[in-house]
Amino acid sequence: MPSHPQNEKEIPGIKSKLILVGEDDLDDQEFLKEIFISVDNSFSVIFASNGPEVLNILSKSDDSQLPCLIVLDYNMPGSTGAEILKELKNNPRYDSIPKIIWSTSRSDTYKDICLGANDYLVKPSNVNDLVDICRYMLSTCGV
Repeated sequence: MPSHPQNEKEIPGIKSKLILVGEDDLDDQEFLKEIFISVDNSFSVIFASNGPEVLNILSKSDDSQLPCLIVLDYNMPGSTGAEILKELKNNPRYDSIPKIIWSTSRSDTYKDICLGANDYLVKPSNVNDLVDICRYMLSTCGV
C-alpha cells in the first residue's frame, strides 16, 4: 500500500510512553519499575544492563518507537552513562529525548562530565524520595 504524505507527517508527532533505563543493578531495576508503574501505569519501562545494550535498543527502534525518556546509571558496565550521552549527542535523532543520569555519587566531577544530560539525579536512600524522583522523571517525558 502506498504511503500518504499526510500520514508521514503525523508519525513524528506520535509520542511513545516508553522509558528506557540503563541500569545494571537488578534491585534498582525492580524498584524503578514498581515506582514508575505505581505513579503512572500508562508508561512502559524497558531496561538495558549495560551501555552497549542501551545503544543497541535505540538503534533498533524506529522513530515512532523511541522512548520519551532515557535514564542512565552513571556506572554501567561496557560504557558509563557519560559515554552513552556522548554517543547520543552525536546523533540528532535523539536530541528531543530527555536524558537523565542516575547515580549514587554526589561528585561535582561526575555532574560536570555529564553535561549532555537534562539532569543528574542522586539515587535516594528511601522509597518516598524515589517516588518523588520518578514523578519528576515522568514529568520530563512530554507525552
